[in-house]
Amino acid sequence: MKILLGDFNAEVGKENIFKPTIGNESLHQDSNGNGVRIVNFATSKNSGCKSTMFPHRDIHKYILTSPYRKTHSQIDHILIDRRWHSSMLDVRKFRGDDCDTDHNLVVAKARKGSKSAAQKFKVEILNLRKLYDLEFRKQYQIEILNRLVTLENLNDNENILRAWENIKENIRTSAKESLGLHELQQRKPWFDEEC
Repeated sequence: MKILLGDFNAEVGKENIFKPTIGNESLHQDSNGNGVRIVNFATSKNSGCKSTMFPHRDIHKYILTSPYRKTHSQIDHILIDRRWHSSMLDVRKFRGDDCDTDHNLVVAKARKGSKSAAQKFKVEILNLRKLYDLEFRKQYQIEILNRLVTLENLNDNENILRAWENIKENIRTSAKESLGLHELQQRKPWFDEEC
């Protein structure tokens, strides 16, 4: 999940031409130059400007107030990849913070990705390069023939789906035993003591 956030000095408006990237809940009606740039950047990176998508009162949207409290601006934004846009639950201004800045804090609530969902789709990759070697290819052929010979004795009245599952499992098991799994190379961590 890639999140880009910061003070872009960009007033993003409510123009209809920017609708896939922005929402209807911006503080401003029209975008300034930086606002157009941030929308173009977000569009090129297939992202959305989430700070303009959640309905809040205007007092919870503006980030910067002019010294005489005459103008308010929403210039700090949060961009997130559209693939993960549903993970962002809320974005709003946090009032009453004690920081040495004229900006208010922007607070975002995000949903953490499910670890079990990622593990559910874990795929075992077979080492198919071994099939180029004649010795491994013959070993695989012998292994699969031995397993399929045992399936010939099955009852003809057996369910076709169960028969297919048996064939598929035998092919997969013989490939694992004769070829083995492809081992992914671990990348070296880039963050070390020197960093």
